[in-house]
Amino acid sequence: MKNLDLTTGSIPKRLTQLTLPMMLGIISMVAFNLIDTYFVGQLGKRELAALSFTFPVIMVIFSVVQGLGIGATALISQSIGKGKIDKARRETTDSLLLGVMIAGVFILLGLATMEPIFRLIGVSEDLMPLVTSYMTIWYLAVFFVTIPFIGNSAIRAVGDARTPSFIMLFAVLINAILDPILIFGWGPIPSMGLRGAAIATAISRSLTMVLSLYILYYRERLVTLSIPTLDILRGCWKAILGIALPSSASRLVVPVATGIITAFLAQYGDHAVAAFGVGSRLEFLAMSVLFALAASIGPFAGQNLGKNNILRIRQCLNISARFSIIYGLALWLILALVARPIAEVFSEDPKVVEVVVWFLYILPASFGMQGVTSAVNSSLNTIGRPMPAFWIILIQMIAAAVPLVYFGSLLFDELGIFGGLTIAYLIGGVLSLVLHHRYLRQLEQPTPA
Repeated sequence: MKNLDLTTGSIPKRLTQLTLPMMLGIISMVAFNLIDTYFVGQLGKRELAALSFTFPVIMVIFSVVQGLGIGATALISQSIGKGKIDKARRETTDSLLLGVMIAGVFILLGLATMEPIFRLIGVSEDLMPLVTSYMTIWYLAVFFVTIPFIGNSAIRAVGDARTPSFIMLFAVLINAILDPILIFGWGPIPSMGLRGAAIATAISRSLTMVLSLYILYYRERLVTLSIPTLDILRGCWKAILGIALPSSASRLVVPVATGIITAFLAQYGDHAVAAFGVGSRLEFLAMSVLFALAASIGPFAGQNLGKNNILRIRQCLNISARFSIIYGLALWLILALVARPIAEVFSEDPKVVEVVVWFLYILPASFGMQGVTSAVNSSLNTIGRPMPAFWIILIQMIAAAVPLVYFGSLLFDELGIFGGLTIAYLIGGVLSLVLHHRYLRQLEQPTPA
């Protein structure tokens, strides 16, 4: 195992070493969705709306998977920081086993509750066959999503952010090749429409699972074939879930709120839902640098906590917050200038284009504070304080966003929904800063003898 020591050296340099490859990885994930959105958009407005309706449900699953990844990163990076390699190997293996179990539960529950769930978020009977044809395949591919995500989290914990990014980039390339072939047909392969997009996803994700497991076992030596005692397995799972459950809960709040917002938008027609789906994917792409920076804080904080370098974690958070605000303001200006040309790439429908343009005029005002929230939450989760991170997101997305979106829709229709969501993100960012400074003061206090 060749790990990057994050407990020494320049903090900006270490963050850059982690963030740049992680940014590639996050851009790859967003590009994965954007490629699907682009090709599905060629099928028509109905298919694009159907794909957009799947977004909140897929976000729920990713929220849980991300929580498991954060729990794994926290434990493994701390063990690496302490020099306990055997313990890190056990934690990696047990994290993967836990991921297999949880993926199985998602598959069974997802297939059994598909139509009731999508009716709840506003899918019409006309669109339901399209949604179910896509999600049936997607649910069956949950194993291929979960295992490489946890595996990549373990690789990042040792300070290697490049390999997981290249694995995700590989998935994007495979998906980009398969999407047009399976969606529109090619040679002997028939046109499968929206279902073809799901099959392309399943194939590309399965290949990344193989790559991730190969690297973990043969290169990093982070997978052990030894059978643990029940007490060791239970202890490892308890430690992972102690971080993963609150972290997943905080991430689950976002898709739940997104589902509510999607339902609000559905009353204005399929074009509004389609535009929100396009805008949300563009938002993730534009925020990739800030999300990558937040993801970098996980292994950084974990390794430094392992060596009790609390001051170094504090300095890391301050640098990240300043960068997020400056970068977010720059993004807002750029996207406002190019909103319409970008919107026209993803749809020829003038109604969809107009709503996407307004989305890009309004939402980016909150990008900087979204970055602050992500950075603070990443640190809190990794150092074993997930509950404050959960409360920040709960207040932001439920206590603030839902009522603001509701009243915004009454006053300004779709634009009011976007405005309400923007204000909620700003509230979450301010709350994160307040908690951030309060928590740093607690860290600076000497521990009683």
